[in-house]
Amino acid sequence: MGSPKGAVLPVSDPPRGSGGGSGGGDDALLFKGSAMTRRGAYAALSYMSCAVLLVMFNKAALSSYSFPCANVITLLQIICSTCILYAMRRWKIISFTVAEPRTASDSVNLVPLRTLIHTLPLSLAYLLYMITSMESVRGVNVPMYTTLRRTTVLFTLIVEYLLTKQKYTSPVLGSVALIVFGAFVAGARDLSFDAYGYAIVFLANITTAMYLATINRIGKSSGLNSFGLMWCNGLVCGPILLIWTYIRGDLELTMNFPHLYSPGFQVVMLLSCILAFFLNYSIFLNTTLNSALTQTMCGNLKDVFTIGIGWVIFGGLPFDLLNIIGQCLGFIGSGLYAYCKLKGK
Repeated sequence: MGSPKGAVLPVSDPPRGSGGGSGGGDDALLFKGSAMTRRGAYAALSYMSCAVLLVMFNKAALSSYSFPCANVITLLQIICSTCILYAMRRWKIISFTVAEPRTASDSVNLVPLRTLIHTLPLSLAYLLYMITSMESVRGVNVPMYTTLRRTTVLFTLIVEYLLTKQKYTSPVLGSVALIVFGAFVAGARDLSFDAYGYAIVFLANITTAMYLATINRIGKSSGLNSFGLMWCNGLVCGPILLIWTYIRGDLELTMNFPHLYSPGFQVVMLLSCILAFFLNYSIFLNTTLNSALTQTMCGNLKDVFTIGIGWVIFGGLPFDLLNIIGQCLGFIGSGLYAYCKLKGK
């Protein structure tokens, strides 16, 4: 990745008929009649891996170290992502637009103002998504967090229909209904019920659905690839969040945090920032290569690892029979959608 002559990182779905064909290669379909390419499958797997690790590190910072400022973590993640993008663009490892070669120019004027304004709804949706997602991790335990987050798929269906009139087949709708039903069954006996925590999680579900649908709608019409969209998000969201954290006093609270100079806490924060960059990239890639609904379903499939690891490390939820049944229903629903996707339905 460090050499200008190396293979460029995948950034978006290439136009049909260019590059991949129907033969082999990374753009070949997984199976005959499949609706998912190998690149799409790699993007989905990359997202799931990053998402599991990021939830663990965020939970460690907010709960294990009792860090009080979730917005500061979000701000640091945005700053880290923007710095990484700037360095990679300067070193000509990546480009920001679909048609621009990596070696196009040495000036990092990067994106025109008109394009930045065009992506403004996406950036604002991203800011809401980041803030609510980070705050929702604090409000509930990890197993219940992942359980409630699985209902995002319902909000995604609704938002996609409202924005693009996207419709899905009966098997897909059935898999969504099974996931939502499983989530309610799993949470029926949550003894640690917290109304505020639950409300924040559902708010995070709504903002996530808006963000993913906006990626699919605005991202493909902006002329920017995944890195360019991430760059615009950083330019818009960074200053807004910086001002917000300053007004709320979060920056001062962070400077007085007792574990601020603890090596363990600093390692957790560093890994959280790096993983946030890769997670955001994989979200863009998965959503553009596949769809907003596929991205949401990948979030459901990775929950089996998040729940298991979170329960072992952080605890907080006794797994009774009803909870296990609900979890299994959700995983079956996600598996059913994955089957429909691979079969091209």
